Amino acid sequence: MNTVFVWFGFIFSLSLLIFLARKNLWVGLFVGALSLGFFNMSPANVLRVFLNTVGDPSIILLAISVGLIPIIGGLMEESHLMELLVQNLRVGKKGFLMLSPALFGMLPMPGGALLSAPMVERGGDGVSGGVKSAINVWFRHLLIFIYPLGALLPTTKMAKLNVYEEIIYLLPYFAVIFFIGYFFMVRNVEGEINYDKKFNLKGLLLPLGIILIAPLVHFSLMRFFPIDEIALLIGVSMSLSAGFIFSRLEFRKIFTIAKKMRTWNYGLIIFGMFLFLNIFKASAVSEIIAAIAFTPTFLLVGIGAFLGFVTGRIQLPVSILLPIFFSKYGQEAMTPVAFAIMFFGVFMGYMFSPIHPCVSVSLEYFKSS
Repeated sequence: MNTVFVWFGFIFSLSLLIFLARKNLWVGLFVGALSLGFFNMSPANVLRVFLNTVGDPSIILLAISVGLIPIIGGLMEESHLMELLVQNLRVGKKGFLMLSPALFGMLPMPGGALLSAPMVERGGDGVSGGVKSAINVWFRHLLIFIYPLGALLPTTKMAKLNVYEEIIYLLPYFAVIFFIGYFFMVRNVEGEINYDKKFNLKGLLLPLGIILIAPLVHFSLMRFFPIDEIALLIGVSMSLSAGFIFSRLEFRKIFTIAKKMRTWNYGLIIFGMFLFLNIFKASAVSEIIAAIAFTPTFLLVGIGAFLGFVTGRIQLPVSILLPIFFSKYGQEAMTPVAFAIMFFGVFMGYMFSPIHPCVSVSLEYFKSS
């Protein structure tokens, strides 16, 4: 196949993917993957890869599990359980400013930065709007390095790495982000928070338990099943059930919350990520890119940060980087250390991106430039 034509197809599909993903990530992934396939493969082969991807039991279970997680967040938002958790932190003003957005960031939900912003406003008396915007964005994403059911779940699955083992390698980056945020944003904050209600231990442990059930069950049971995602689905289902029971909402409310959270988007993103990966690996692009002379550091750090910046996302850049890395260096070269470097590179570009939704939402809420 003509090399120029292959390159044109790759660049065109990548541009299409990034452009469409600004509005809808799963649509961008599907369209980008299929356009890449039709440029480089026969329709029959594209169909084969498509059916193998959407029919893979582990991908199906992962997509269902990821689709249920936002409903847990929606239940806790609707029943004010997350607000109850934050109100009972009792960690001082500095701790409150760091932990309140971090806890809200654990559960993926549309417009999540708007949920944590009032908490930062409450704890940020005397702090400028610009600093409060920075605190809301920075600490909202702090736990992304150590919470296994966020962006780490599908990306480590694509890299064929154990998500819990990977967290160990990401701990240094978590520490770096924490100390940067503390030193430049929170260190000089003074004063105390006046609580209008007494401390409630149940109000602290109950919502925290709902959040932690899923990863604890997943980690405990994954070794007992031939497919890890069976344990994941059990854990997420238990978290969802606990959230429903303790939220005391009517059963039909779940469907309203699922619609509000657009939970199907999260599951379709999983299918889109793996479809792009599988079509890339099966196409002629992988062989051509493997012949290019560039260092793994340039790819993982330089290109990773660039893609994080131009897309304003985490999962999309990783979906693009992993197949390129596999074609150049082989899948065995994606070690936990290499993944941690890539993840941090993407994260830094993502955090400073002007199209990162949390940035624009926080700036608007706190009336800062």
